Amino acid sequence: MIAAFIIMILLFGAAVSGNEKKLSSKQIAFSGVAIALATVASMIKLFQFPMGGAMTLFSMLFISLVGYWYGARAGITSAVAYGLVQLILEPYIINPLQPIVDYVLAFGALGLSGIFSDSKNGLVKGYIVGVVGRYFFAFLSGLIFFGTYAASYGFKGFFGPALYSLAYNGIYLGAEAALTLALLAIKPVRKAMARVKTMATA
Repeated sequence: MIAAFIIMILLFGAAVSGNEKKLSSKQIAFSGVAIALATVASMIKLFQFPMGGAMTLFSMLFISLVGYWYGARAGITSAVAYGLVQLILEPYIINPLQPIVDYVLAFGALGLSGIFSDSKNGLVKGYIVGVVGRYFFAFLSGLIFFGTYAASYGFKGFFGPALYSLAYNGIYLGAEAALTLALLAIKPVRKAMARVKTMATA
């Protein structure tokens, strides 16, 4: 069922791609595999916070790969599909609008990795941009929907909710990003990623 949902989202993204080159069946297949790997990786949590958010084993990297392979449009489409899968599998909802920010916009921002798909060190640059984009929307969600918890964690005063959200989301996203960038700094890993891109785009 989840696999069918992923394929449906990817096909929809391909159908509305306008005048741009539409996604091929190979691109949809590779994107689907990346989403599946990211979903599995998201279940391997190195640590998890009580109100959502966890450091996972490279789940954001797998989603960022789609943008690195095929550009921002395909990347964002796949990242939104992944966010909706997360909403289905592990929903944490306290407000009707909060899932849009947390699951559609925040995860969708990981597809911004595609901005640097054709540049040197594009995966690293794109990954950083995607994580920053996710952090921005996670911060907004924390400020708007979870700010009332700030005082309980010692963040008081007018700027308390903002500082709370910056710290809360920065810890788990920053930790996973640091681990991923350390992995990508290993030369054989970079070469392997380049070979996978060649396979995905050939």
